[in-house]
Amino acid sequence: MNRRLPLPRTPGIGRAELEILNYIQDHQPATVRDVAEHFARTKGHVRTTVLNVMRRLVHKGYLTRAKVEGVYQYRPKSPKPQVLRRLVSEFVEKALEGSVSPFVAYLAEDAELSGQDLRELRKLVELLERQREGKS
Repeated sequence: MNRRLPLPRTPGIGRAELEILNYIQDHQPATVRDVAEHFARTKGHVRTTVLNVMRRLVHKGYLTRAKVEGVYQYRPKSPKPQVLRRLVSEFVEKALEGSVSPFVAYLAEDAELSGQDLRELRKLVELLERQREGKS
């Protein structure tokens, strides 16, 4: 039986929220102005849209904000790998009904994997096999 600790539950995240969260994770600390300027250039979003999304991310627990010299700076509440792991876990549970088989089929048939991707997957499979052998 697989005994993993459950990941902390966080409200779901939409596409625009994920894009902004990813940007902030890569450019922290970030101000609304920083983020709004980037998304105005790349997506055509207006400042109020970006501000509303950032507020939702704070409310959902993905971002924190602190006033520094009169300006709010936003930072991710969790490291990027932890957020991505949580999102993948939620995707597997909700969209794939707990089965990783469709995801593995996608990797085998449709994904364009680099040599590095394949090496990482081999390491994960080896780790899973060692864990399974240790439980037998």
